[in-house]
Amino acid sequence: MADKPSFFITTPIYYVNADPHLGTAYSTILADVQARYRRAAGYNVKFLTGMDEHGEKVAEAAEKHGMTPQEWTDSQAPHFKDLWSELEISNDDFIRTTEKRQHDAVQYLWERMKESGYLYKGSYDGWYCVPDETYFTETQVEKGDEEYGSQGQHLCPDCHRPLERVQEESYFFKLSAFQDKLLKLYDEHPDFVQPDFRMNEVRSFVEGGLNDLSVSRTSFDWGIPVPFDEGHVTYVWFDALLNYMTSVGYGVDTPEAKAEFAYRWPAQFHIVGKDIIRFHCVIWPAMLMAIGESLPEHVFAHGFLMVRNEETGKGEKMSKSRGNAIAPREVIDMLGVEGYRYYFMTDVVPGTDGAISFDRIQQVYNADLANSWGNLISRSLNMSAKYFDGCAPARPADAAAFANPLAQIAEGLYDRYAACMDKVDYVGAKDAVMELIHAANHYIEDSEPWGLAKDETKHDELAFVIYNLLEAIRIAAHLLAPFMPQTSAEALRRIACADEAQCDDLRAACAWGGLAGGALVEKGDPLFPRLQADK
Repeated sequence: MADKPSFFITTPIYYVNADPHLGTAYSTILADVQARYRRAAGYNVKFLTGMDEHGEKVAEAAEKHGMTPQEWTDSQAPHFKDLWSELEISNDDFIRTTEKRQHDAVQYLWERMKESGYLYKGSYDGWYCVPDETYFTETQVEKGDEEYGSQGQHLCPDCHRPLERVQEESYFFKLSAFQDKLLKLYDEHPDFVQPDFRMNEVRSFVEGGLNDLSVSRTSFDWGIPVPFDEGHVTYVWFDALLNYMTSVGYGVDTPEAKAEFAYRWPAQFHIVGKDIIRFHCVIWPAMLMAIGESLPEHVFAHGFLMVRNEETGKGEKMSKSRGNAIAPREVIDMLGVEGYRYYFMTDVVPGTDGAISFDRIQQVYNADLANSWGNLISRSLNMSAKYFDGCAPARPADAAAFANPLAQIAEGLYDRYAACMDKVDYVGAKDAVMELIHAANHYIEDSEPWGLAKDETKHDELAFVIYNLLEAIRIAAHLLAPFMPQTSAEALRRIACADEAQCDDLRAACAWGGLAGGALVEKGDPLFPRLQADK
């Protein structure tokens, strides 16, 4: 294990009060693409996702469905696992906060916090948003508006739903003691929060002053008990954030667990939505500072998926009441799983809100996948089969005698691609690969292999052209594999490079000239049939 560098990446753990939706799938695929890229680049990857199963919101959802909280969470787990399997998510672990390992780790955290001096017992009297599981001070809440029928109510400043007044005995975490330490962290590690404009939001929040955080509840019991005070259960975020360390052996007193924790922690990336950035970039690092643990290297906060209003051209929030919510199943049925992954990873800029529409989805699919990538594979394999008896031509001995624009583009392509992938710039990485694919399609038109095939004296030049096309396909397939793993594996199989699909040295795989040639190739059916408007 330790002969390779560790790369530990996580998604948020998802609430179980509703089925997985387009947004949760987006977070998960973002992390999956990075995990697949890092495996191919030679890292030993651990990719974690899971479910957040405690808290008042879950208890309410269970009651609404006539179940106990445990029955409700058990019923929801397959919905997430099945969708992740269909979307080709390559997670190595799936954690549920109702598992014994999380229970034990959270109770261990309580003991460490008690020893740290950053924990005290008091009384909480303030506002609480059950849907967002967030506390607010009097100055933070919104006051209801008569126009919207909420006059006299106190509303959540984030989701704008009514808040509950909470008055109960509670343990508090001295978050206020970490203001200067957090600001120093942001100064010394400006890439801790990504993209960089999200760092500005976090810094501004911390500079505004931090309040101590209520971290236990007594008004309900669906949570992990505080080990030294009966009647108190853990505030859901104090529980949920710890899952990242639980999964790599935190608090387990065995040599194996300690070795794994030393190897895996800290995480390289937490992938989260922008709505939970404060928990991950303020509360979580403060908790880790309090107990003397290392901090994650990066928190990447992505934006929201919006629906494009075709009349205004602007993005609108998805909601069932507006009738504009798009379910993952609708897009999978339209594009297939590989097209789904490609569209959301390469047309929605990670970090910003993305306005999507079925028209735009169809446009991207047809332009990039059907007309460019799929077309290149079909034409190249058809000509290879036709002109070289069903085989890939070997690289001609006199290849240096011919101009090779594709090799020129491939020179340094891995470095350009990796520089983008390393910072979760999937659009930039896609653009680098598409430059080679577009050039290869133009190369077909410029070199006119059908004309070369009519002249026996041009046989070596024809072999050179077809070899270059297949080599461009081989390299592009490797670089697109994190986005579309099955299609890339199929493309490699068709050009007789199936053994390359499980790659752990992507740089070497992308070196020009790796195609041996001489083996049988397979035309096959189109990988990306063109979408018609009615679909």
